[in-house]
Amino acid sequence: MLLVVFAALFAPFISPHDPIFIYRGKQFTPPGAEFLLGTDNVGRDLLSRLIWGSRVSLYVGAFSVLIGSSIGAMLGVTSAYFGRTFDTVVQRVIDSIMAFPALVLAIAIVAMMGASTNNVMAALSVVLIPQGTRVIRSTALSAKENQYIEAARAIGCSDLRIILRHLLPQCVAPFIVLATASVGWAIVIEASLNFLGVGTPPPTPTWGGMLSGAARRYAESAPWMAIFPGIAISFAVFGFNMLGDALRDVLDPRLRTG
Repeated sequence: MLLVVFAALFAPFISPHDPIFIYRGKQFTPPGAEFLLGTDNVGRDLLSRLIWGSRVSLYVGAFSVLIGSSIGAMLGVTSAYFGRTFDTVVQRVIDSIMAFPALVLAIAIVAMMGASTNNVMAALSVVLIPQGTRVIRSTALSAKENQYIEAARAIGCSDLRIILRHLLPQCVAPFIVLATASVGWAIVIEASLNFLGVGTPPPTPTWGGMLSGAARRYAESAPWMAIFPGIAISFAVFGFNMLGDALRDVLDPRLRTG
């Protein structure tokens, strides 16, 4: 995961070639000294495209999770705190969003808004709201029964103060775990949208875009065109999932040993 983040941050300095420059006569060059991971069907360096593609994946994954999970967390906390009619309405809206498969809903949103990196991020943010709402709501429902919440009401604290100062801090640990683990999922959905041709438009290099089109067509004669982007996606998702599991073990006292 750190390797992917490093590549994204320092792409202009560590990229050996221009990711969109076409080297005439270098099509389908296998991995070697000149091009470490080979070239694609039009003669572009795969290593440089992988390095620059990490920027798109991390940008979309991190910001979509931050926006979607934050909105979902606020909805979950307020829904649990106020309860009754407000909780019922919010949960039915969340149920309506969850009725659609995540990828199908993301495709529909991007199709309506148009293909661009920011629109993909917005679509993923919407898709991530239900999960954040459900997870944080369950934590807030348990936390609001504590005596300090009742004491805060007794001394006349406003609802906003109770939510922000007493209830929301109890949800920070599960929020961090949820957000970290969701980054890997968001990277997969972002790559899927680019694979289907409804994500970031070319010539911007993306991992999902590198797996579609020519990579499938020339999978037998130039397998490196599909293998290396697939490995990059797998490493990134695996890294964020492992980080999420580790944070869960650290932040959840029930999972600590000893």
